[in-house]
Formats: sequence, structure tokens, C-alpha cells
Amino acid sequence: MTAPVFVVEHFDAGGGGRYVLDGPEGRHAVSVKRLRAGEDVVLTDGAGRWADCVVLDTEGKDRLILQLDSVHEEPAEEPRVTVVQALPKGDRGELAVETMTEVGVDAIVPWAAARCITQWKGDRGAKALGKWRATAREAGKQSRRVRFPEVAEAATTRQVAALLAGADFAAVLHESGDTPLATAGLPATGEIVLVVGPEGGVAPEELALFEEAGARAYRLGRSVLRTSTAGTAAAAVLLARTGRWS
Repeated sequence: MTAPVFVVEHFDAGGGGRYVLDGPEGRHAVSVKRLRAGEDVVLTDGAGRWADCVVLDTEGKDRLILQLDSVHEEPAEEPRVTVVQALPKGDRGELAVETMTEVGVDAIVPWAAARCITQWKGDRGAKALGKWRATAREAGKQSRRVRFPEVAEAATTRQVAALLAGADFAAVLHESGDTPLATAGLPATGEIVLVVGPEGGVAPEELALFEEAGARAYRLGRSVLRTSTAGTAAAAVLLARTGRWS
């Protein structure tokens, strides 16, 4: 089994590379994971910097003493994959974020589509965004990533169109697409942006605006997936075809 991942804000080790992991992460390592001397651990800032460590000892219930010798930098992968995710109902948004993080998506943009039943407004919107970001962080740790996906502020339809206009490959999952996503020509580098609509589908005026911005409609397969799973399935297709899963 691969070493567990813990998130840190810095990699400053004392003399001889002695590093103390404390706070909530230290408590989880000591009291939940019950790590012991000699076990391997990975520390990361979630933005690509990481370090392999070995447990030296524990102190109390929330301090893990580690040996940290060197810090590494994982470069951002190419092409970058961004999924624009229409807001699902209930906790299905967190499910979408969790599984997209696990497969390797680089950025997730919440989208308040016209046919979304859920709308993020005021404190409710801020709380929901916080949940998405916390989910991405925890799923990043669980899937042993050292570069977690960025979860952007909720975007309007026009903001999504602007994002699509700047992409090297822009796609909208839609039943009107005459080309399977699995056969689309993809760039080796740059930015791929994929739009996943709500349960009610992308509205005609939204699709027209996205096509005007340079996006094409693609179909994923014969079955109809829920919005909370479509992004993950489509991202898997893209990541496999771009060679990022090779």
C-alpha cells in the first residue's frame, strides 16, 4: 500500500531533518491512522511540492515526528483538464468533485446553469463552495495526489463561455453531438475545457453561446449519465486518450 498523504503549509525541518506534523493532520496521523516508527509518510502542500518522510516517533495524541530529508516538485501535467460542472442537487456535487479528483482532473468550475435546481447564493453559496473545496482536498489525499484540483468560484454562463474561448480544446457533453468524445482530436499540451450540464440538460441558448465561443457538442455514449457522474466518466476518457494515464 502506498504511503498516506498529509497536507502541510511549509516544509521547514529542524536540525537533521526532524519535522513535526501537528494540528489536525498530526492528530489524524497519530490517533486515527495510528502510524508508528519506521512507516512511510508523504507530506504535500497540495500544489505540487512534496516530501517522502519516515516516522521517527509520536508525542501525545497529535504530534508525529518525522525524518524529512528533501523536498520535490511535481510539474503540472499536460494537457490541463478543466471540468465545468453544473450544480447538482444535494450532496451529489461533492460526489462529482470527489470522483473527478480521484481520476486526475486539474480544475473544477461550479456552473450555475439555467436549468440547475440548486442555486448558490449568499452564505449558502459560500458554504457549498467550501464543501467542494474541502472534498477536493480530502479526495486528493485519499488518492495520493500531491497536486490537488483547483475549485474555482461559481461561474455564470458568460464566464464559462469566456473560459471555453481561451481553451485549446473545448467540449460540451450534449446529446446533439454527432462525434463521440472518445474519437475527438485532442491537443498534446495546453488547456482542455469540458462542460457538464445539469440534470435538465444544457439549455439551447447556453449551447449556442458555447458554440459561438468555439466549443463543440460531443456525446459520451449511448447511456444517459447523471450530471454527478458524467464529468468523471468523460475526464477518464480524456486522460486516457491524452496519454496522462499511460
